[in-house]
Amino acid sequence: MMHQAKTLVELLKARGLTCATAESCTGGGVGSAITSVPGSSAVFYGGVISYDNSVKENVLGVASDTLATVGAVSSDCAAQMAAGARRLLKTDLAVSLTGIAGPDGGSAEKPVGLVWFGLATADGVRTEKAIFPGDREEVRRHAILHALGMLTTAALT
Repeated sequence: MMHQAKTLVELLKARGLTCATAESCTGGGVGSAITSVPGSSAVFYGGVISYDNSVKENVLGVASDTLATVGAVSSDCAAQMAAGARRLLKTDLAVSLTGIAGPDGGSAEKPVGLVWFGLATADGVRTEKAIFPGDREEVRRHAILHALGMLTTAALT
């Protein structure tokens, strides 16, 4: 994970870009990975750990209707989390993650391992979803790596 974070930080520095995070199921793991890189303070402004829906709604600005209808683990929620983090922290890029790391909480529609990602840039917001295998820690590790990859790809474009 350190290698991916180092590549991201170097790329953001080279491009003169900044980033932020909005994390739920990873509990700050993406921000931790980025800040493990010396010099990351030049490009990483911070993050919001929105583990509870009240933080998603009251801090990041996720619509209560979104949480009530499609839920926290959804494309809509991930998009609103990323947009909220970018707006709050005034960065070029923001990534969000919301999912079910397990071992409990899954359903037929939303299985354990499901993670929705949001990426907010000056061009708008897009989302991706993935279903990762493994136990809680493996799901979280895969999700962190995926989020770092999304930020890296965004910094390249």
